[in-house]
Amino acid sequence: MSDNSIYQTPLNSRYSSQPMKELFSPRTRFTTWRKLWLYLAESEKELGLDISDEAVEQMREHLEIKDEEFQTAAVEEKRRRHDVMAHVHTYGLAAPAAAGVIHWGATSCYVTDNADLILYRDAMDMLCHKVCGAIHKLSVFAQKYADLPCLAYTHLQPAQLTTVGKRAALWIQDLLLDLRNFERSRDDLRFRGVKGTTGTQASFLQIFNGDHDKVERLDDLVTFKAGFREAFTITSQTYSRKLDADIVNTLASFGATCERIGGDIRHLASFKELEEPFEKDQIGSSAMAYKRNPMRSERMCSLGRHLQTLPQNALHTYSAQWFERSLDDSANRRITLPEAYLTADACCLLLDNISSGLVVYPKVIKSRVMQELPFMATENIIMAMVAKGHSRQDAHEEIRVLSHQASHVVKMEGGQNDLIERVRNSKFFQPIHDEIDRLLDPSTFIGRAPEQVKKFTGAGGEVVRALAHYEGKVKIAEAADLHV
Repeated sequence: MSDNSIYQTPLNSRYSSQPMKELFSPRTRFTTWRKLWLYLAESEKELGLDISDEAVEQMREHLEIKDEEFQTAAVEEKRRRHDVMAHVHTYGLAAPAAAGVIHWGATSCYVTDNADLILYRDAMDMLCHKVCGAIHKLSVFAQKYADLPCLAYTHLQPAQLTTVGKRAALWIQDLLLDLRNFERSRDDLRFRGVKGTTGTQASFLQIFNGDHDKVERLDDLVTFKAGFREAFTITSQTYSRKLDADIVNTLASFGATCERIGGDIRHLASFKELEEPFEKDQIGSSAMAYKRNPMRSERMCSLGRHLQTLPQNALHTYSAQWFERSLDDSANRRITLPEAYLTADACCLLLDNISSGLVVYPKVIKSRVMQELPFMATENIIMAMVAKGHSRQDAHEEIRVLSHQASHVVKMEGGQNDLIERVRNSKFFQPIHDEIDRLLDPSTFIGRAPEQVKKFTGAGGEVVRALAHYEGKVKIAEAADLHV
């Protein structure tokens, strides 16, 4: 049966990166189980248990599961109805000298939970690097357009001006919060370690004839070999599923950021101020050939929204655990956790791709600014008249009347905002006619936006400090396929 004959999750077939898909693949998972069994056997041997050099060497030689071994494990699992024991059996066939010591003293969660923690740690590290790539590209963009005035919006209504670069800096600010959350979530991960069936380490205490020190050293040795600084002191049969909720909440928060950024880009594309990358032969619509739909941003919003729905699964799973554990977590976790990481990865790819080629249309931006700026400039005009010795109240009344006349032309007649022409033609405002161009200079309406962007993204700024740890190591996300 071909792959096209069966359902595939779109995360696998369309959206996520090859490295992330490989990380959560059966091959990586079961190879990680074998590494954990090797760490356990090595450590038990180091602490004096009767495990031969040959056994350890055979385990080391057969760490990566081979294609044909998947079938062996599948047959055994169908017979035994137990996935871990099926793989213990399969590994024992590959390393016969170790068959009797593989999984010695351990429970299934020794490999399943510890392997999950390794995968979650490595996946979070991948996301840290990828989001850094997008932050860097958006920072370059923000610096380039730090001084370009554009309309700001509150309530989705035109407000005082900002700059294109300042708006991008707002996106970066949120992504820096996501990066901090990724790092914290990754660094908070602790190993489940070597804890036994209900977390009491009773089986290992028996193996080491009541030697508590050796049991603790075994836990430390395996934890170190797996690349963790420390293990949980307290676990049940599993590590607390509350940790899963923390992970998924972190990823979901990033999904919200992606939808937020994508929504801004979609609105700006509608205004024709800014567009995401659009390739030479790309088709925007099958019927409307002129269209340039923001499909990357739309897809990022779609995936980000899906990511935001997943925390409820993790929270329900945690709260439904009874005493030392119940197995109703297993099926849900097999779907929710990998899917959360794969979705976040897909969002990273899109974010990087979009950030690589944002297109700005300064003339459109200026035109839209100048349609609204006359109204925004009224206070400047009033103050200029006061500086010439005129009454503020009189100036206010004159500009109020002219503003309503101009607004009527815009709203009722569909015409252009002609307020400034009315001011130029007004005898009352004659004392400042030669100052009007200066009073309408958009650069005088953007406050310290350029300086804020430069402080934020420049040398010694927040962005540079956050990315310093990743300098020279940031993985630029591969270009996402253009599927919708």
